[in-house]
Amino acid sequence: MMNNQVKSDIDRLWLEFATGGISNSLTIIEQISFLIFARLLDMEEAQHEKNALRSGESPYHIFRIDQQALRWKNWSQMSDGEAMFKFVCDEVFPHLRILGSKKFTLGEYMNNVSLQISKASLLVLVVKQLEKLPLDNSDTQGDLYEYLLSKLTTAGIHGQFRTPHHITKLMVQLIDPKPSETIGDPACGTAGFLVAVMEYLRTTYSAPEFDETRGGGCKSYSCGPLELHQEYVQHSIFHGFDFDATMLRLAAMNLMLHGVENPDLHYMDTLSKAFPEKFPVIADGDKGGLDIILSNPPLKRTLAEDVHPSLLKIAQTSKSELLFIVLILRMLKSGGRSATIVPDGVLFGASKAHVAVRAYLLNHNQLEGVISLPSGVFRSFAGLSTAILVFTKGGSTQDVFFYDAQSDGHSQEENCQENVDNDLTDVLTQYRRWRNGESDFTDRTAKAFKVSAADIRAHNFELSINRYRETRHQKVKVEEPKVILARMRMLEAEIQRDMAELETMLR
Repeated sequence: MMNNQVKSDIDRLWLEFATGGISNSLTIIEQISFLIFARLLDMEEAQHEKNALRSGESPYHIFRIDQQALRWKNWSQMSDGEAMFKFVCDEVFPHLRILGSKKFTLGEYMNNVSLQISKASLLVLVVKQLEKLPLDNSDTQGDLYEYLLSKLTTAGIHGQFRTPHHITKLMVQLIDPKPSETIGDPACGTAGFLVAVMEYLRTTYSAPEFDETRGGGCKSYSCGPLELHQEYVQHSIFHGFDFDATMLRLAAMNLMLHGVENPDLHYMDTLSKAFPEKFPVIADGDKGGLDIILSNPPLKRTLAEDVHPSLLKIAQTSKSELLFIVLILRMLKSGGRSATIVPDGVLFGASKAHVAVRAYLLNHNQLEGVISLPSGVFRSFAGLSTAILVFTKGGSTQDVFFYDAQSDGHSQEENCQENVDNDLTDVLTQYRRWRNGESDFTDRTAKAFKVSAADIRAHNFELSINRYRETRHQKVKVEEPKVILARMRMLEAEIQRDMAELETMLR
C-alpha cells in the first residue's frame, strides 16, 4: 500500500504543474509518465550493471557508452535549470522517442512525445518531486500510478470516464479470470480493467514467495500457476484498444508499472469497419476471439456508415452503448464471458434497437446477472445511473441474477473515503451463492433475487431492477381526522393564550 507521504508528494507534484500554468489533467499525467519512463530506464540500466558485476559478464546496455549523459541520474542533477530544460527538450525527449520504439509496448506511443513543460523552473521542481517517489518497488509503482490516474475526474471528448478501482475489482472477481485465458477491453482507456486482472492473477495464482530481480521492481515468483504462464502473461493475455492515443500511452505505462511490459495495445475504433479487417482473430470469435472481456465503453454517437455491418444487423442504431454490447459478443469465443458497465437506459429503453440488443442477449446467449450500481459511483457524473451486465456467449438464458447495490462503500467526496455501508462485498457473495445453487433467490423484496427469462420476455425484455423488485408494504395506523382536528384546535388555543400574555407584558 502507498503511504500518506507518497500521496502527499504526488499532490505536491500536481500542485507544481497547476502553479506552473498546466491545468489539464491528461497533459499532467502524460508528462509525468514520460519522465517516469526516463527514470525507469536509468534504473534498469543500473540493475544491468549490478548484475554484470555479480556475474563477471559484460553488462547489457540500454544506453550506449556515448549516451550516458542521457541517463536520468546524470541530467537530473544539473544545477543550471535552463541548461537542464534545454537538454531535456533537445536531447532526452528525442532519445525517448527512439528508445521507446525498442522498449516495451509504450514505445509504440512514444514516437510523437514532446515536452509540454514550458518553464525551466517548473521542470526542475517536477524532477525533484519525481526523485522522491519510490519507483524501486513494483507494488508501490502500481499504486502510485493508480493514484495519479484517480485525478482524471472529468470525461474525455469521446465520452470516456474512468471506472473507480473498487468497481473494476468487483467485475474481475465476478468473472474470475485464469492465467491461461485471454482478456481484452475494446475501449480500454487507461487499462484499468487489464491492470485489475493482473492484480487478481497475482493475488490468486502466485506462490507467496518471490524475489526482487531488478531495481525497477519486477518480481520473479517461485513456481505457481501464474509463474508457469509468465511468458504468456507478458505477451499474449492482455489486449486493449482505444481511439485516443493519449489514453493508450497512459494504458501502456499503467500496465508496465504493474509488471506487464508487452501487452497488445492498439490505436483503433473497435466499432469501425477497419477493426475486423485489421485484427480478424481478435475481432471475430468464430476465428479466434477472446476468453474474457471487461469494459466500460464510452458514451458517444456513432455514424452508421462508419460501423461494421455485422453490428448493425443486430441493432440499427448510432448509440455506442448498444453497439458495444453486440461488439463484445462478437469478440468473445463461444463460452467466453464478460462483465460490462452500461447506462441504465440500456436496461429499459423502448426503441427497437434497445429491445433487439436485450433480446439478443437473452435468447442467444446466457445473461447471468444485472447488478444495479449506485448513481454516485462516477463522482463527476453524480446523476448517471449504471449497471453491470454479466454474460456468457452462446446458449440461452434460463434465469437472471439481479442485485440492487445501494452503496459502493465510498463517499462521493473528492477523497473518496471508504465507509461502513458497502454492498459490493455482498454482491460477490450472493452472486457466487447463486452460481453454486446455494439458495433459490425467489424473494423479490431482497437486494438479491432471480427473474426467469420467460418473465423478462413478457416485459419487453426489460432489465431494470425496479421492474421486477417487489416492495413489502406495512400497515400504518393513522388517527381519525376528527382526533387530529381536535388536537390542532387545542394547539391553536394554546398559541392564542401565549400571544395574549405577551401582549399584556408589552403594555
